[in-house]
Amino acid sequence: MRLVPGWPGWLGFGMNTEKTERGWRGTPDLWLDAAYALLVEGGVEAVKVMPLATRLGLSRTSFYWHFPDREALLAGLVDRWQAKNTGNLVARCEAPAATIAEAMLNLFDCWYDDDLFDSRLEFAMRTWALTDPSVAAAMSAADTARVVAITALFRRFGYSETEADTRARTLYLTQVGYIALRSDESLDVRLARNPAYVLTFCGVAPTDAEVAAFTARHRVRSGG
Repeated sequence: MRLVPGWPGWLGFGMNTEKTERGWRGTPDLWLDAAYALLVEGGVEAVKVMPLATRLGLSRTSFYWHFPDREALLAGLVDRWQAKNTGNLVARCEAPAATIAEAMLNLFDCWYDDDLFDSRLEFAMRTWALTDPSVAAAMSAADTARVVAITALFRRFGYSETEADTRARTLYLTQVGYIALRSDESLDVRLARNPAYVLTFCGVAPTDAEVAAFTARHRVRSGG
């Protein structure tokens, strides 16, 4: 599948005089943005050409200027999900860290920053995978790649292969459970639990300085 870069986080697509001028057909990214919004709002069955055109204020035929069919659009959504959620998770596992606790917190960035890992998209993709074998295969490959990356993170800090694999699966499946249950916690609650989570997952408590650095970057990002 063709990999497509990440997209902006806005989900509202109102009529725009520039967009509705004669001859304006939008862009592939604009159509993919709208498809993303429909996917996370209503599942893959909601991602259809006419509702997309209506949302964008464009003609149905404009869609086919950019995509040969709906399947090509859906493939683009899968590509975006792979590039964003799996790509960024692997990158955070490989980020420089002086200690295993700091490395854990680097990975935890994914659970706090939608620009790194989009939990709404992940939920929608997992739901889609239940009814589409090709998406299910992509999901299985993504799960494997993510666990391999987390395992490599533990191995980097001296854990045995078996222990690294077990700890990686414990961490990853816990987060998948959070996504599947659509758990909703306040930032304060989540931040307060982080030191215990780090200790649980890697057997080493983070230092006060490591916790403070993590907390500061996410409070700044959230405006909290």
